[in-house]
Amino acid sequence: MTIAGLLRHGRPTLSYELFPPRTPAAEETLRATMRVLADTRPDFMSITYGASGTTRSTSRGVVQMLAEAHTIPPLAHLTCVDQSRDELVTVIEEYLAEGVLDFLALRGDPPRGATDWSPHPDGLHYASQLVGLVHEVARAHGVSDICVGVAAFPATHAMPRWRQSSIDVLRYKQHAGAAFAITQVFYEVEQYTALVEDAAAQGITMPIIPEVMPIVSSRRAARASELTGVPTPAELVNALEAAESDDAARAAGVAHAARLSRELLEAGAPGIHVITFNQSAAALELVDAMGLAAR
Repeated sequence: MTIAGLLRHGRPTLSYELFPPRTPAAEETLRATMRVLADTRPDFMSITYGASGTTRSTSRGVVQMLAEAHTIPPLAHLTCVDQSRDELVTVIEEYLAEGVLDFLALRGDPPRGATDWSPHPDGLHYASQLVGLVHEVARAHGVSDICVGVAAFPATHAMPRWRQSSIDVLRYKQHAGAAFAITQVFYEVEQYTALVEDAAAQGITMPIIPEVMPIVSSRRAARASELTGVPTPAELVNALEAAESDDAARAAGVAHAARLSRELLEAGAPGIHVITFNQSAAALELVDAMGLAAR
């Protein structure tokens, strides 16, 4: 069953985001994390896709490993960054050959060291084009039951100058064939509900799954803000800096993420997508705290 099918069942979904390992030791950590997280019976696991080829082959390896296990469906990330259309077609074909049916189509961030987005001269400019390409390749190979997700941005939508354009972009993606969206990180439930309500009012029907990041150290808080452009709430930063041990800091971060997750589920969110940083401890504690452990 695809992610779209799971979302139609009405039960809140639980999913995790992993990133591809860069070293053999990191690969062992990832494998151990995946085994532990599998015990929570997640609905799917997503695997990020590195810029400029840095981790693309290992991304495909992790997706392949999940697909071959036939236990937890993989959500394969795809980006437009530094890839020609033909290269993207090849990647999509490889995933389809492995039995992967769920894709997350992203424009992607500029490669490390670059500040501005610049499309590949023979590539795609927008995530909506990538959504259409996945469907096109699947049709060419006789695969009809694929599911393509996209990104949504509650924190950006909260800025008045971007409010309408963020909805317009979601509409383009849905029109191209997107079946669901996963948000970028945000920290206020009101930002999520405003995005969902405004999207629904303008004809966007695809479910929007909120992404939640348990931030367990002040260093990670700074890094998260740098990567996402979304400031970490001051009260969370203060709690992390005041923590007298790593365990205390993790508890503060998990408590903050759990409170947000519960508020999101109470507001009608179709599930929670947990960023794991390839570590299981905070993710497991978060799942338990938000009441999704017994599934």
